[in-house]
Amino acid sequence: MTGRALCCLALLCTATASAQTAYPVKPVRLIVGFAAGGATDFLARIAAQQLTQQLGQSVTVDNRPGAGGAIGAELGARAAPDGYTLTAGSSGAFSVTPHLVAKLSYDPIRDFAPVGMYSTFPYVVLVHPSIPVKSVKDLVALAKAQPGKLNFGSAGNGSGNHLAVEQFMSLAAVRLIHIPFKGGALALTSLMSGEIDIAFDPMITTMQQINSGRIRALAVSTQKRAPQLPHLPTLIEAGVKGYDATNWGGILAPAGTPRAIIERLNTALNQGLARAEVRERMISLGAEPVTGTPEELGELVKRELARNGKIIQNAGLRAE
Repeated sequence: MTGRALCCLALLCTATASAQTAYPVKPVRLIVGFAAGGATDFLARIAAQQLTQQLGQSVTVDNRPGAGGAIGAELGARAAPDGYTLTAGSSGAFSVTPHLVAKLSYDPIRDFAPVGMYSTFPYVVLVHPSIPVKSVKDLVALAKAQPGKLNFGSAGNGSGNHLAVEQFMSLAAVRLIHIPFKGGALALTSLMSGEIDIAFDPMITTMQQINSGRIRALAVSTQKRAPQLPHLPTLIEAGVKGYDATNWGGILAPAGTPRAIIERLNTALNQGLARAEVRERMISLGAEPVTGTPEELGELVKRELARNGKIIQNAGLRAE
């Protein structure tokens, strides 16, 4: 290689490194694959706000609901790997939908570069007050007495709360009719109006309605009781042995995004989540703030993908 070529290569590397160091120099888009007002959207907006403060550039949420988060994930996977389009990941689009859509246009492992987690949260087992049950035991008994009559709503086919109910039906040996919506907020509205009977919804979007009596809470989906609703048993305590469903929120960039940008985003996210007021806000709403490395999020996606694949197989679900 000539001296001139070496000089040009050095200048190019310097310019690239300088651009990455200066990142970001313009606003960043965070794609959320669910409608505004749901738990995934709400927590993603908290993360976006913290990234905005830490990065010094606006990080705006772009809601692209549908197909259990797959529409948003597809857009995120196809975006330029420059750090200016990110995806708010959750269990639905990254570990459930890949098993339920035969010709999915993205690969949750190959097409994304993990940035970091920002939260985990449980689902609450909810029924409309008109349903004559006061416990999970009552619900199971009613569902067995009237197989296929009761229905449940979810944030969409392949969403996290869809699979949460599928796991419940498999372990409790009951059959409910699935009614998918384009986001958890729409499903919750239908539950409050009595259009649907049951939902496994995040605590973060249901606390007010639970406290007001507009919906009835029976249990939580995690292995431990939620401190925000300590009187509610876990589904395991309620008799559904082996049950565990926890949703997570994390940020991912398109595969090929420079490592320097990934590290910049990860540092900014962790710094924002470390603030006491942010942690207190998340906890008060029913979520647990989580920090960590890109690698930890990547390993979580792989574990969840394998685990949910087994649940889907055991439930007899088929790819569409």
